[in-house]
Amino acid sequence: MSWRELHRCEHDAVAALIANLYEDDPAPTPVSRDMALSTLARLDAEPLRGRVVVYDEGAGPVAYAILCAFWSNELGGEVCIIDELYAKPETRGRGIATGLIQGLVAGEMPWFRDAVAVELEVTPGNDRARALYQRLGFAPFKNTRMRLRRDTRPGA
Repeated sequence: MSWRELHRCEHDAVAALIANLYEDDPAPTPVSRDMALSTLARLDAEPLRGRVVVYDEGAGPVAYAILCAFWSNELGGEVCIIDELYAKPETRGRGIATGLIQGLVAGEMPWFRDAVAVELEVTPGNDRARALYQRLGFAPFKNTRMRLRRDTRPGA
């Protein structure tokens, strides 16, 4: 029972977990099953963009995380971004997310071992996740994230 990279044959199972995440914690923009499958296929084909990892208890994934990175001049190295992290409700409270985060921070996971920091976002109303992240040492930083989304629709 451990975190490992997603296998291509598990894309449908993880797409279902992604749907569960966005059902539990809706995003401003809906995330469809097709979008989830596209993300999984893209990261599978281009692992330099990021990795999808799963926690498997022997009967298939019960949790997943999307890990990406960027270089920070300010921090002097690579920053590992936990873009998404989700565990099935019945598996929560057993240390699955804690194990991933602590392993990433300690450089014990096979992904982003040289990262100088681990970063994530949490929805303001997700008190349980916020408490977990604070307990693990995460803290808000002074800069506010801002986003300008490109309109990539054909003909736009």
